[in-house]
Amino acid sequence: MRLATESALENAFAAPAVQVRKLTKSFKGRAALSSVDLNIAVGEMVALVGASGSGKSTLLRNLNALHQAEVGTVEIFGSPLQVDGKLHSKTRQLRSQIGFIFQQFNLVNRLTVLENVLVGGLSQVPLLRSLRRGFSKTEKLRALSALERVGILDQAYKRASALSGGQQQRVAIARCLMQGAQIILADEPIASLDPESARKVMELLTCLNESEGITVVTSLHQIQMVRRYFKRAVALRDGRVRFDGLMIDLDDRQLNEIYGAAAEELVRSGHGEVFTASKAY
Repeated sequence: MRLATESALENAFAAPAVQVRKLTKSFKGRAALSSVDLNIAVGEMVALVGASGSGKSTLLRNLNALHQAEVGTVEIFGSPLQVDGKLHSKTRQLRSQIGFIFQQFNLVNRLTVLENVLVGGLSQVPLLRSLRRGFSKTEKLRALSALERVGILDQAYKRASALSGGQQQRVAIARCLMQGAQIILADEPIASLDPESARKVMELLTCLNESEGITVVTSLHQIQMVRRYFKRAVALRDGRVRFDGLMIDLDDRQLNEIYGAAAEELVRSGHGEVFTASKAY
């Protein structure tokens, strides 16, 4: 068995899961991101914090090349994903390692839960077979295992439209697991959920991060939830990083300095501090 110190040394010299340098992106002449620098280590769980329009979602979408910036670089595990607005030849391969969770779940409602999860493995299936949705027994077993890991195996053969919002978001997470994602990007994953469902989704993401070492980057505007589940926060305003550090240092005073009157949106929005700690779902 390797010594813990050996493992720590290996991690210290490993390439970051995500590295962003001078990333700049505009929409219709308005800067959405301005010279953003960011390093996220393998196995970290990081919250992107900010009021509406701060640049959180734009940054996330640049991390898996859903958006392309005009200037700057994004590297995944040390390999370039995009450089000054141009995608690298390995972009498809790199994106297969990145799962993306949307606020509105992004499921196909007419398909079963199992079929929606199987979609996560399409990048590993030959094109012709993927067009026919001809999944093997092994692939179906992997998808069922992913559903078991997120706690909704009993929903596998229901249509996605029949599930609650919290269940649909767990299907989206299972799809990332089916994909074999080493990084999960989650864009306001609990904004549309009730407090109990939000708690279960956040605890599930925390569990996957802690037990399986999956790097998790989540955009949130509910500061209470960030304080409960994250050690590190990156606060954005007007497309710029205004804070990057330990969550315990991002107190109300700091929030007021960064956001002014808009800080109230962060402190009072969302699901409040009514949660009690419980076992990860």
